[in-house]
Amino acid sequence: MLALLGRVMVAAALAVPSPDGLSQSLDPDQGLATGPAILETGHVDVGPRFRDDTWSIQIHDDEAAPPVWRSPDEAVIRVRDAAKQEVPDDPAYAFLGAPAGTSVHVLPQTQQEGVVWLGWNTQDPGLLAQAGRGVTMNLRGVQGPGRLTVFLQSGTLGAPQVLWDSANAYPQPLWVDRNTHTHANWVFGAPGVYLIALDVTAELAGGGTATASTTLRFAVGDAAGPDEARAGTIAVASPSAPPSVPADDRGFPGWLLGVLGLAALLLIALLVSVAVRGAAVRRAAERARESA
Repeated sequence: MLALLGRVMVAAALAVPSPDGLSQSLDPDQGLATGPAILETGHVDVGPRFRDDTWSIQIHDDEAAPPVWRSPDEAVIRVRDAAKQEVPDDPAYAFLGAPAGTSVHVLPQTQQEGVVWLGWNTQDPGLLAQAGRGVTMNLRGVQGPGRLTVFLQSGTLGAPQVLWDSANAYPQPLWVDRNTHTHANWVFGAPGVYLIALDVTAELAGGGTATASTTLRFAVGDAAGPDEARAGTIAVASPSAPPSVPADDRGFPGWLLGVLGLAALLLIALLVSVAVRGAAVRRAAERARESA
């Protein structure tokens, strides 16, 4: 059974998404749905939007009829136990950090019946009208009971390409061209609630950039509660906050005091060196006069 499930995971990861599954265009009139929502099946994308002179990150719910956008603060992505697979006995998947046979929850790169199909897109008509070359999706933190790994794999022989890994340092930037629609493998190392802090920074066609931030909410496993995921918070540093610099009682930054102190030490050393050399020259002159 373990080997069979391992082959299933490999097959899902190695399958190439069909062009029809990724080719799409978004209606500029699609609205923003309000109220709590649980997204556990069907096609779902995360993406930046530009509406009413405001940048935001929203979730495109293609399972709704008609499709709608949703706020990540209200929508919980639920990963049912139907998504459980076992880590294959293959060194190519060592980056998952789990022994072969370990049970993990996987949102696969290709669509699977009964499992939410999660990706991202940069196809909002408002964004296409404002953005330049593309956007940077920046993972700023993950809070959860296990490791999160997001990776791509193309073809039957392609090596996995790790995009995000919660075991690595933050932030973790990912460049995405405008008018892109992509799906990847999302691997959750343990069941429970996961909160993912995400920024998207858009290059503007007219110059400059614009940034939006959000928290993606996941309830992984049948026992995980969507309400807990919706109410959770994650503490991460502001993407635009300057680094914290200690100051003394007079308000001078610590690094400036350090520089001034070092300069003072160097000046004292220089004066001592000059004084020593001057004394040596005088003694030499006195000896020369005595000899004469």
